[in-house]
Amino acid sequence: MSWHVPEEDLRAYARGELAAPALWSADTHLAACARCRSGLGGGADVDRGWERLDAELDAPRPGVFEALLVRAGVAEHTARLLAATPVLRRSWLAAVVVVLVLSVAAAHGAPAGQPPTLFLALAPLLPLAGVALSYGPALDPTYEMAVVAPVHGFRLLMIRTVAVLAAGLGLDGLATLALPGFGLRALAWLLPALALTSAGLALTPRCGPVAGPAVAGGAWLGVLAVAEAVREGGPLAPFTAAGQGVAAVVAAAGAGLLFVLRDRFDFSSRGSAA
Repeated sequence: MSWHVPEEDLRAYARGELAAPALWSADTHLAACARCRSGLGGGADVDRGWERLDAELDAPRPGVFEALLVRAGVAEHTARLLAATPVLRRSWLAAVVVVLVLSVAAAHGAPAGQPPTLFLALAPLLPLAGVALSYGPALDPTYEMAVVAPVHGFRLLMIRTVAVLAAGLGLDGLATLALPGFGLRALAWLLPALALTSAGLALTPRCGPVAGPAVAGGAWLGVLAVAEAVREGGPLAPFTAAGQGVAAVVAAAGAGLLFVLRDRFDFSSRGSAA
């Protein structure tokens, strides 16, 4: 055998500091070369090397989205949690796009002067639904990892929420650009969306990660139904100036309550409520 592992690489191998691909070459060579094994100090180090090699080969390869997050400066464990978020996958995002396209088309087909009611009613529900479907044992493929991670449960939930809100509000915003004829009225979904999301999250410690947002969404549909029943022309009450003010107050109250209840998310993420 004409080639042997350099002495410097043998020392690095023994310390566990030799990186691939030199690690792979050293492992292969040491398995067949008694001389290098003796210079290494015994077969135990070879076994440890094989264990390191197996760990590297078995490690999951990051996807494109996860790799982009890491390259942007996001910590690897945070990028893994975000990449595993169910509603950040293409199927969910495609479904949201279809719903928004249909609601925008309905707005364009409405009589002149009528507000885009369907779009304004649906847009706040999409981020809320995304938050509801992003956390919990039945939906999150990394839920067990999140439960045992030495990280505050509230922080884990906020990481997912910020990502889902960025995607949901971003798509809502793009759909709004397709309604230039309605001016600022087409943005009347924003405050209700923030209000519903903060209220749904504030209900999570009590109701669970799916039921909490579901209660908030049901309340929103009830408000819309009542507003439609009492409307006498013009926009629905939630999309008037007074309605927007109420939405802002609910959003602020929900955020405040969420902060007060932040310590309960460790219990809810590990208990039966989640």
